[in-house]
Amino acid sequence: MSKLRDLPSISKLLQLDDVISLMSQFGHPLTTQALRSVLDEARSNFETDQSLPTMPEILDKAHLLLIRWTTPTLKPVINATGVLIHTNLGRAPLSKDVIRALQTAATGYSNLEFDLNKGVRGSRLDHARELLIKLTGAEDALVVNNNASAVLLILTALAKRRRVLIARSQLVEIGGGFRIPDIMIQSGAKLIEVGTTNRVHLQDYSDAIYSQPIKLVMLVHQSNFEIVGFHTEPTIDEVVNIAHNAGIPIIEDLGSGTLIDTTPYGLKHEPTVQESLEAGVDLVCFSGDKLLGGPQAGIIVGRSKYITKLRKNALARAIRADKLALSALSATLLHYVKDEVLKKIPIWRMIAIDENELEARVKKWAVNIGDRCEILKGESVVGGGSLPGQTLPTFNLAIKTDNPIRFNAKLRSNDPPIVARVMDDMVIFDPRSVLPEEDEFLISSVKKITLLKES
Repeated sequence: MSKLRDLPSISKLLQLDDVISLMSQFGHPLTTQALRSVLDEARSNFETDQSLPTMPEILDKAHLLLIRWTTPTLKPVINATGVLIHTNLGRAPLSKDVIRALQTAATGYSNLEFDLNKGVRGSRLDHARELLIKLTGAEDALVVNNNASAVLLILTALAKRRRVLIARSQLVEIGGGFRIPDIMIQSGAKLIEVGTTNRVHLQDYSDAIYSQPIKLVMLVHQSNFEIVGFHTEPTIDEVVNIAHNAGIPIIEDLGSGTLIDTTPYGLKHEPTVQESLEAGVDLVCFSGDKLLGGPQAGIIVGRSKYITKLRKNALARAIRADKLALSALSATLLHYVKDEVLKKIPIWRMIAIDENELEARVKKWAVNIGDRCEILKGESVVGGGSLPGQTLPTFNLAIKTDNPIRFNAKLRSNDPPIVARVMDDMVIFDPRSVLPEEDEFLISSVKKITLLKES
């Protein structure tokens, strides 16, 4: 009969060749911790079933623990959902040039905060600044770690304990529970609402501005929803004029933010950063990892006197962008400067891709995968809280299966995982959101899974 004293000691296990091999791969402390966990589990189970694991079982369990503990939870996936800027899948994929810039910045030291011309300390805030000024026509620019931080910084630095005017139709919530009213309260600003959810008039702004001291007027682009039906709202030019006539600065949160016109690609017009600045908005903030097609960042552009106040605020240091984000953002902006957006930025390649190319890719997928494949017309969406209700025509690969949920789970357990959609009894793959260099891997992986029993 087995007894607890039959369990090997840690010191004995550490002398085994197999354990020495594990230590060379995972290190002594972590291997020891795994062995202790396995032995503790064995002692706990012994009270119930009076049995002990064999030596090979102990080693196998320890090895599995070590693999689980050391496998990164953040991993690349293939996005076959047809949602181009997929927040849950990391938003915008980066261009090859941007990836090379990241590798360069991460490999060694850099002049992050060093002025190479003068040989003295410089500022990280200078990186990407000139490119943003050149592209937007703004007087100045500032980069922080995301757009929520940008909004928080603007309100904290310019309107803490002061009144900020905003239309009720713009008190939006975006993904992850980020609510404009909450961020305004967090900043210390006092929220003054005007109008109603669906009807805001210029007179509403005027009445509020001339009845109480207002520090800022804030506009928020309704980037992830539309108001239809009985709805009216003054134009940006009208709001800018009434605010500036009263000597009040106006700021705008554009959310996704685009530097180029969306209409040539079959989409409705999305307000550009340049248009807001030309209309007279004093500060515009937007994201770096959505329609811009770059890394996570919050970008603020506009008038120098306000950007200077933001730079000097203590919060700016807490939310500053790191060297990798600044390097990736600069490389992304260079694509715009060099007029190579459609060639090199993945999100814009996906938006602009020709339907015939999508159909050809899906046909190749179907021919190589084989049975149960069907080609269907479908619709892709830009996603990322931009262009609500807008779709792009596409061709989907549909695989009929008795158990689409299980099939989809097998796709997600692939290495790397493939994320697709389920519709009725079919699993749907949209080529628009799949990078062309991922095609061969997707074909081989899906083909292998279709050959397996689905039970």
